[in-house]
Amino acid sequence: MKTKSIVLSLALVTIAFVSVNAQGFQLGIKGGANIYQVDGRSFNEEFKYGYSLGGFAEINFSKHFGIQPELLWNEYQTRTTDQFYQVYSNLSSNTDITLNYLSIPVLLAFRPSKLFTIHVGPQFGILINQSQSLINTSGDAFKKGDLSMLAGAQLNLAWFKLGARYAIGLNNIDGLGNQDKWTSKGFQIYVGVRII
Repeated sequence: MKTKSIVLSLALVTIAFVSVNAQGFQLGIKGGANIYQVDGRSFNEEFKYGYSLGGFAEINFSKHFGIQPELLWNEYQTRTTDQFYQVYSNLSSNTDITLNYLSIPVLLAFRPSKLFTIHVGPQFGILINQSQSLINTSGDAFKKGDLSMLAGAQLNLAWFKLGARYAIGLNNIDGLGNQDKWTSKGFQIYVGVRII
């Protein structure tokens, strides 16, 4: 937990320092859909829908480069398979699971034009809660942290933003042991509004 606090503190200090020295600074709100799946033999290989809500900042170093830190509430949906019981004998199969994360993406932004932005960078997710059906039988089935890499594009239409991203999980989020490896992947589609 100390490592997470140190990393988060360094990220916030860096963002504050950069925003003071940046050539442009904007704030906004955004929301959209998460189309995700959890990979692993315990889960259905299908994408399920969730939602995303939060805020973003645009900190521009120059005409073409900047960073876009965000703070998001992300909901992901998945479902266990018949094989879940074979891997973890004390848990039920064919169960719908909801995961809610507080996500902090810090994205490098490249703007070849005012209309178009390309984003790439890491996203750290802190698991806030998971489905009660798994908690009742297993405690914390998922690890508390999920590190992902994001890449996507955004259209900038005056103060409106319209974008899509692909996200791939980099760490094993299975909190039950080493019998299976669980990773997340999926798409985010969103609409944003610049308010400052």
